[in-house]
Amino acid sequence: MRVALLLLGYAAILGVLGPAVLGRAAWLSRAPRLGIFAWQALTVTVMVSVALAGLAVAVPTVPVSGNLAEMLQACVMALRAQYAAPGGAAIAASGTVLALTVLGRIGWCLGAAVLHARQERTRHAAVLAMVGSHRPELGVTVLDDDRPAAYCLPGHGHRIVLTTAALAALEQPALDAVIAHERAHIRQRHHLVLAYAEALERAFPRVALFRAAAGETRRLVELAADDEATARSGALTLAGALVELAGAGTPAASLAASGGYVAGRVRRLLGPQRPLHRAAVWAGMLAAGAVLALPLVLAAEPAVAATSMNACPLPAAQAAQAAPVSGG
Repeated sequence: MRVALLLLGYAAILGVLGPAVLGRAAWLSRAPRLGIFAWQALTVTVMVSVALAGLAVAVPTVPVSGNLAEMLQACVMALRAQYAAPGGAAIAASGTVLALTVLGRIGWCLGAAVLHARQERTRHAAVLAMVGSHRPELGVTVLDDDRPAAYCLPGHGHRIVLTTAALAALEQPALDAVIAHERAHIRQRHHLVLAYAEALERAFPRVALFRAAAGETRRLVELAADDEATARSGALTLAGALVELAGAGTPAASLAASGGYVAGRVRRLLGPQRPLHRAAVWAGMLAAGAVLALPLVLAAEPAVAATSMNACPLPAAQAAQAAPVSGG
């Protein structure tokens, strides 16, 4: 029970302090890919902590052993003792329900979101096959439309789509920058990152951490794609292209250069470029990794500590043989 309380307390502290700390961190805009990982690490560790807390209540601690038979025997005897105690069955059942509810709810929402997005992309790709024209020199599909828009359909059979109005409005350097932005979305698999963050938001809409993580992830994936595009075409060029495409509508399940936060992104592109130092990035990665590892350490510590204890009483015959023979 002590481990379960520690894990729940850890999850509660991170759930309250995490959004407040990360939400005000200026370095997120300087290292958006690290920021995405930090938000993912925070949300994953909260979920894992709650699920492990439920399992810690449902399953008693047994010593870690290289002998599988002995470990299973210890587990069975510990379960019998726990369920025989007053209220033990109810406590164990509540822990099991907690763990299964958290994992099941997240798994259901994530699976439904991925399946729905894939169906939307498949339907739109079928439309593009009929009305779009492929431009191999650009590696894009062109759609006849008087609204300037550029977007990508990520995932299997990914493609980048430009409207004829966008081709007319953008000069070649700006066009290259927009295409590089969309390719960054595809290469960095931002659709999966967003699917995970938005699934958590739908699964537990009242949890402020998950709402903040989803909103920040939507912003950071655009910044990460901007950074890759500017490495090829320059910040001013991309900023001008974003202004040209601002407000363009895009289909569901797509990712677009003009998809959101355009004003803030343009200000960032026009300002001084101050990427985070490599040492700071590595420090952030290690910190996020520590946040992820701590609940596993908390959950495993009792089992490791129990290795020096005799968790299962020896059978009577073995106990009699092991007892010291008295002299005389």
